[in-house]
Amino acid sequence: MTVLTEKRGFSLPRRQPLRIFARKIIPSDDGRMKIRIIKRLDLYILQNFALVFAGSFFICLFVFMMQFTWRYVNELIGKGLSLEILAKFFGYMAVTLIPQSLPLAVLLASLIAFGNMGERLELLAMKAAGVPLVRIMRPILVVVVAFGVGSFFFQNTASPKAQRLLRTLIISMKQTSPAVEIPEGVFYNGVPDVNLYVQRKNAETGMLYQLIIYKTDQGFDKAQIVLADSGKMEVTADRMHLKLKLWSGEQFENLQGQSFTGLQTASVPYDRETFNYKELLIAFDSNFNLMDANALNGLASAKDMHEIVADIDSVEQEMDSVGRSYYAAAQTDYFTAPRYFDADSTEVMQRAVRSTVSFDTIVAQTPPERLVMARRSAMASVQSFRSELEWKSLVTGEGDRYVRTHWIEWHQKMTLSLACVMFFFVGAPLGAIIRKGGLGMPTVISVVIFIFYYIFNTSGMKLARDGSWNIWYGMWISTMILSPIGAFLTYKANKDSVVFNFELYVSFFRQLLGLRSHRHVFRKEVIIDDPDYATMPRRLGQLRQACTDYLAKAQLLMAPNYVRIFFRYVPDRDVQAIDEEMETLVEELSNSRNPRVLAELNHLPILYANAHTSPFHNKAWNVTAGLLLPVGLVLWLRMWHFRLRLGRDLKQIVKSSDNLIHIISDSELTDKEKQQNDGNL
Repeated sequence: MTVLTEKRGFSLPRRQPLRIFARKIIPSDDGRMKIRIIKRLDLYILQNFALVFAGSFFICLFVFMMQFTWRYVNELIGKGLSLEILAKFFGYMAVTLIPQSLPLAVLLASLIAFGNMGERLELLAMKAAGVPLVRIMRPILVVVVAFGVGSFFFQNTASPKAQRLLRTLIISMKQTSPAVEIPEGVFYNGVPDVNLYVQRKNAETGMLYQLIIYKTDQGFDKAQIVLADSGKMEVTADRMHLKLKLWSGEQFENLQGQSFTGLQTASVPYDRETFNYKELLIAFDSNFNLMDANALNGLASAKDMHEIVADIDSVEQEMDSVGRSYYAAAQTDYFTAPRYFDADSTEVMQRAVRSTVSFDTIVAQTPPERLVMARRSAMASVQSFRSELEWKSLVTGEGDRYVRTHWIEWHQKMTLSLACVMFFFVGAPLGAIIRKGGLGMPTVISVVIFIFYYIFNTSGMKLARDGSWNIWYGMWISTMILSPIGAFLTYKANKDSVVFNFELYVSFFRQLLGLRSHRHVFRKEVIIDDPDYATMPRRLGQLRQACTDYLAKAQLLMAPNYVRIFFRYVPDRDVQAIDEEMETLVEELSNSRNPRVLAELNHLPILYANAHTSPFHNKAWNVTAGLLLPVGLVLWLRMWHFRLRLGRDLKQIVKSSDNLIHIISDSELTDKEKQQNDGNL
């Protein structure tokens, strides 16, 4: 049986064969043989990406773990935590930080992988064989999408449980008493209700010398002071107490009771005890007590999306009922005028006698004590209403913050998953553009991009949590910024467009700001065609005359016409002709062997033929800039600057043309050049 297969993709020379397709013949249900084609190109690309991704992921995870550990370093150091507790801490931490490390790892790995292939010219070979960049990215894109989906389910299943256990562990470590490490020469207050002073200690034997102990466990009025020549500290078997073994010392205890006042300190009795050996038992719980993890079930990060939505619904229902009760209370307490009578208001108004009484008259006729009472009653009512409203505002604000925090966590599970795909569309084309592999340039670029993403994401999250922004806008702003950047880079890389050619940007800003460029004409090592010196003086004279005539009629010192440069754009053909003729002469005279000619060519300026006529070549852009008066005024001043510079450049062309005519017309130079030409022939 003859099997015909179509050859696709690209092929390398026979010295380095690369099989892009593998043929595998498998039996079908109907007894026939069919061929499965597995593309080796995809396997090769995936192999390059997988090796880099594995290293990048563990590096990113390690960096995030170190940053997280530094935040809680005070809870870890000096607590005497066992290796089991530390292993749980770092294990839970690694699980919770995997969703954050995955996007950065994808960005770094894709940037390095495509940078390596670009640096080894493998991307160039694939594109030359007709394989577009999007086709090259496809196998890795499938894997990255799988990473994103896996990250989403991971955040919805394993991450909430790890978050709850990690937060429980951190709170328990904060509540754990620190290990006793008594320094020398200072008072140590790490033990509750006890201050210890040790002048010297022996680290090998654990002996303490010249001890001073202040015990205030029974209150400051019955403080105990213990002096000892030496001692030793131990922890009891249950780790609930500290045992102090003291030798050769004294103990003082103040016997002052409640009947003694501070003015009778001279007659206050005290107790003094001298001992050769004494043991003190101090209450000190050094055990690690893990709190109940169920106490943190209300934490937003410890819930999956279904639990988050259910809790939000219940809280919103509760807040709605609270809001309705607050509104009903406000209608009766704050927004209702007092009623002084229940009679028919129409009948009362008909029988009432109209009279005008000013408020000042009422105040003047009221006794002062009643005015004071009225003011105090009003102030008390206002203060009561204010306190009540502040409390209600606090309750509603906490409820709103609770809901916002849960919605933020709900959105974050999707944004972090989608960030894996977004970062791939940034890293892969960027690596194909810069064509630099390794850990140097790609690492720097990845860190800078991730920092900007982190800034936008964190800022949007904080503004959404505070209520300044809408929740979906604050949580998705980083994705909205990252998506067009990835699409733009992918489009440019697929079209092989020049994006990071810094010379183009330098030239653009140099022309925009009006910065001058200088010529650099050097003597050539090999000259094929010598300049035609016989016609050069005439051509230089024509160039000189064209510049002189233009200076006479253009009046470049005057300010440009605003309407003409923005609304009636006409290209300056005369300056374009001068520029073309000058560049032609420079190109021909650059073949000269005379250093004086080459030096004078470097004095010729580089003209911007249309910079003094209009800011843009597009008529619509010119009209828009002219209508925007502040922008148009700046561009108008720029046009004037270029007109003044054009006048100076034309004068320099006239001067350099005269110098070149003088140099070329020199008979001695002409004879030497002819002799050199004859010798070369």
